[in-house]
Amino acid sequence: MVKKTRYSEEELQEFKLIILDKIDKASKDYELLKESITQGASNDTQDTSPTFKVLEEGAATLSKEEAGKLAQRQQKFIQHLQAALVRIENKTYGICRATGKLIRPERLRAVPHATLSIDAKQQQS
Repeated sequence: MVKKTRYSEEELQEFKLIILDKIDKASKDYELLKESITQGASNDTQDTSPTFKVLEEGAATLSKEEAGKLAQRQQKFIQHLQAALVRIENKTYGICRATGKLIRPERLRAVPHATLSIDAKQQQS
């Protein structure tokens, strides 16, 4: 029995659809986070009315910082997904960069931007 070294065109298309769906959802989440940071969708007077509630201001600053960190993570996730699309186009998608073996399809469905097999990932830790 010959061991597969690459995924078929049909399998790559399945993974591509999964990735495109995840990019779409992640992009929407990223935009919401950006809006929450800049208060672009806000129609209230929060940014113009003086407030003397220090605790509330501190909480607002903290949530903006958290939203900023989440937005950065979301942007990084999108970049990893886009890199996975490039690997699909290059026909190198799903090949473990440590072992050169195929990453199991179950892992790629769960983590479509994975570049390491479970075994290689565990050895890395």
